[in-house]
Amino acid sequence: MRTASAQWIVGAVVVAMAATACSADENTEAGRTGGHITVVLGEPQHGLVGQETAETEGAEVLHALFTGLVTYDTKTNEPKLAIAESVDTTDSKTWTIRIKDGFTFHNGEKVDARSFVRAWNWGANQENTAEAMGFFSKIEGSEELAPGKGRTPTAKELKGLRVIDDRTFTVTLKAPFSQFRTVLGYDAFYPLPKAFEADPKGFGEAPIGNGPFRMDGRWEHHKQIKVKKYDKYPAEGRAKLDGVTFKIYDDLDTAYNDLHKNALQITDKLPVSALATVSEEFGDRYIYKPEASVGYLGLPLEANPEAFGKVEIRKAISMAIDREAISKKIFQGTRKPADDFISPIVPGYRRGALGEAGTYNPSKAKALFQQAGGIPGNKLELGYNEDGGHKEWIEAVAAQLKANLGVEATAKPYQSAAALIDDVKSQKFKGAFRMGWAMDYPAAENYLRPVFSKEAIANGSNFGRYGNDEFEAVLAAADRATDPAESLKLYQQADDIVIRDLPYIPVFTYMSAVAYSKTVKNVGVDAQGRIDLAHVELN
Repeated sequence: MRTASAQWIVGAVVVAMAATACSADENTEAGRTGGHITVVLGEPQHGLVGQETAETEGAEVLHALFTGLVTYDTKTNEPKLAIAESVDTTDSKTWTIRIKDGFTFHNGEKVDARSFVRAWNWGANQENTAEAMGFFSKIEGSEELAPGKGRTPTAKELKGLRVIDDRTFTVTLKAPFSQFRTVLGYDAFYPLPKAFEADPKGFGEAPIGNGPFRMDGRWEHHKQIKVKKYDKYPAEGRAKLDGVTFKIYDDLDTAYNDLHKNALQITDKLPVSALATVSEEFGDRYIYKPEASVGYLGLPLEANPEAFGKVEIRKAISMAIDREAISKKIFQGTRKPADDFISPIVPGYRRGALGEAGTYNPSKAKALFQQAGGIPGNKLELGYNEDGGHKEWIEAVAAQLKANLGVEATAKPYQSAAALIDDVKSQKFKGAFRMGWAMDYPAAENYLRPVFSKEAIANGSNFGRYGNDEFEAVLAAADRATDPAESLKLYQQADDIVIRDLPYIPVFTYMSAVAYSKTVKNVGVDAQGRIDLAHVELN
């Protein structure tokens, strides 16, 4: 799942390598301005509000509708200024942000400093139950807006936010946080217009953004979301297309067939059935490159401690999974076996960090499993969402666990990602569950806090409700470190604690895979797996 602080991956991104694959940077021949295309999408989980969207489907739409303070270089993953003219600090605790002139919301309202302060105050207030609330916990005064369950907020605004003038505001954090500039590219930090305050829920059905595209009508649930070019967007980043329809599919084979018929022009979700032939069929219209996402088997530690409470059981399950076989046989070699909780393309990743726990050893896994007492009833369910192409790999893991541990492992399908998330979060489902994490921003910290911290239990993707005080202390020390090298070393120490405890089991790392029709060009995808629709053109 991608949720939360970072993003819960709804769909499978599965593909085969194309030797002639190209990116938007390599395909820059002049195209035709105007026209309309259709791209694939899964049903977003929440309203289309940056502070409320913590999964990949909603994020894909928001990327077209909104522009944040910073964005990320598609080659280096380094943060670079977008709406922000500058993001300055002398101590990593107090930050001064000045925004560029010339950006407006789609209703004509000027994007100013208050647009950001308004959005962040709303997201930080626990009464709004925003998915991204945890992102504001580092700002001074956040505990007054989010005092915790059973308590009422004692303030309506973050004391750490101060508007200096129309284009300038300051952010004071509780402690130095060297990653703050990088964090600002995440959806939670998008601005919001005054119109949002009148009807936040209604706004999510037809958001008023500030990006290269604007809504074209309202969100038609389980059918489509239509957007059109925003003509008043600054010329440098103005969309080439007149409009885009995000067509919502619950079956990836249907989407792939539509791509062949040119009823769909771009898909970044490919069914398992396409893996053997996609590179041959699409050639240089097939993009394949590493993506900063990790696929896990999640474990409900709090909901089912009898089954998963012992680390020996969790380690045995991990060692019983043949990651190499899953990558080769299920994904045709297009996913890579995971060997760390941090993505290989993010600074801080260490090859082989999982060590023994990530090494396939069925005999040792079975001995460890039996010594730890096994799982009550010797039965294990593995939940997955049917709308994302996960059936095959989850069934493969179930078969491996049955063969290698002797446990009666069965796959349990859910119709949608939202249904699976709901049952996991409410602890109605007590089995293992498929989980996928797509980064919010390119930092090792983003693979730790949003998924495994205590604050991520209520406002993140810590669905197993893992908690470790040692982990929290090391993470906090890493946040405070102002030297980048020291900070990264501490984040790696926090990673080591998670590796030792295995609250989730990393299985594979994702690859971005985009196939597109002959009618479009300049198709690119960033490290977060989002299509760069503003630069797409018709042939």
